[in-house]
Amino acid sequence: MSNHKKQDPRALRSKKMLKNALFSLLAENQEISQLTVQKITSRAELNRATFYLHYDDINDLLRKIVQEIFYELSLKVEPLLHVKNMDNHDHLTAFLDYIYEYRKIFAVLIEQTAFKDSLFKLIKNMVQMRRQERNITETENTVAIEIIAASLLGIITWWIKDGIQYSSEYIAKQITSMYKKNPL
Repeated sequence: MSNHKKQDPRALRSKKMLKNALFSLLAENQEISQLTVQKITSRAELNRATFYLHYDDINDLLRKIVQEIFYELSLKVEPLLHVKNMDNHDHLTAFLDYIYEYRKIFAVLIEQTAFKDSLFKLIKNMVQMRRQERNITETENTVAIEIIAASLLGIITWWIKDGIQYSSEYIAKQITSMYKKNPL
């Protein structure tokens, strides 16, 4: 017997509407500090009581969205860990596709130090685990994991802010060509 309690479809729908309202407001260049429960609920066409039924405050909503994003990203990273040859860009493209899909929220969240640090840590762990999986040890000729993670974070940050005209596939090809001699 499962311990998981099935969520009410209405609750799921309300949470999705609130999340989409938040994304919509942030896409209009609203700063996080300028958000209010009233703005979010108005955009979602829900009342404040519904918001407070699901979240303590705006920070709680943001925290849960960030947790969801990192959970999804970790699912996208998992297949990358076991790819022996990065010439096939499919898994990296899938990871980047997720970022592209939520690029507007990423562009806002990446400005938050805690989010940026967490994304750096995720990327660093991915690089480290890929190296372990492939039995690559650090030598004088390999680039440090932190430097590779920082450069990948820099590429992603640039891409979602200024280079969004480039496709996920194009960025994946560029990343893999950069790291041919210093593997991820």
